[in-house]
Amino acid sequence: MANFTKKEIIQEVSDELGVTQALSSKMLHLVVDIVSRELAAANNVVIRDFGTFETRIAKGRPGRNPKDPSRTIEIPDRAVVKFQVGKALKEKVARTLPEIKARDVG
Repeated sequence: MANFTKKEIIQEVSDELGVTQALSSKMLHLVVDIVSRELAAANNVVIRDFGTFETRIAKGRPGRNPKDPSRTIEIPDRAVVKFQVGKALKEKVARTLPEIKARDVG
């Protein structure tokens, strides 16, 4: 499975906009910081045609201590981030099914 890394994003933004990689890196970090700040403030972040980052509550549940499976422990509620894919991205990714199948077979 191929990964597209932060370094590659910075390079592509730099090439596409004709700016330095340092500026491209600052822009990427700024966007990530803004999204993180808003999610930490319990706000959803909506990027049209891409998707929505939502803050939700993952309900607590009983769990097991791996060192002593006979003991049940209570896992408390916690805040989590969920990503809901936008329509345009969902359609674009759906068209890649043949490539994904070929990649996963080989």
